[in-house]
Amino acid sequence: MDKNYFQILNDINVNDKTEQKGNLTYLSWAWAWSEVKKLFPDSTYTIYENDLGWNYHTDNRTCWVKTGVTVNGIEHIEYLPVMDFKNRSIPLEGVTSFDVNKAIQRSLTKALARHGLGLYIYAGEDLPESDPKRREEEDAGREPISKEHVEAIRMRIGSLEGLTEEMVLRKYNLTSLEEMPVSLLAVCNRDLNAWEHKVNEKRDEIR
Repeated sequence: MDKNYFQILNDINVNDKTEQKGNLTYLSWAWAWSEVKKLFPDSTYTIYENDLGWNYHTDNRTCWVKTGVTVNGIEHIEYLPVMDFKNRSIPLEGVTSFDVNKAIQRSLTKALARHGLGLYIYAGEDLPESDPKRREEEDAGREPISKEHVEAIRMRIGSLEGLTEEMVLRKYNLTSLEEMPVSLLAVCNRDLNAWEHKVNEKRDEIR
């Protein structure tokens, strides 16, 4: 039995045409569309506009795009939020035409993947996010350390020969100790312990 069109597209290796951004893998829309048109010249795509003729849709809070790709007489439609570089929905007031254009291209690529081309690179994107408890823990880790911790670190830095607060801030890419996240506290204490050990070793050598 001859392969159907989905199998033909799904068998194409797209690994060297992808780009990794954060936790997601992106496939070049231009390349993907070129490959499909070579094999199926009658393929078409559609960017669905809203009632006002805009190329995106909105609920007055965020927005999304709707695209469709038709291959071999079959259309697959994809909806995709307009997102920032962290893959979070951009509030409507912050959306630019550039953001919308990027979302359209990615949406078209994902609609095309439903026909088989590069479908495997999207495996896992439809899985649920981490559970609420884990998200709470991650959010807590981003909270700044307490004033007591700030003062304790500051006093300890002052007691260590050759170490300055500016050196610590530069090491952790901070502008002040007050903005140090809780998740960094243990690392900082470990590094201070290492510095103290280094200072003590030097003192022992002098003796």
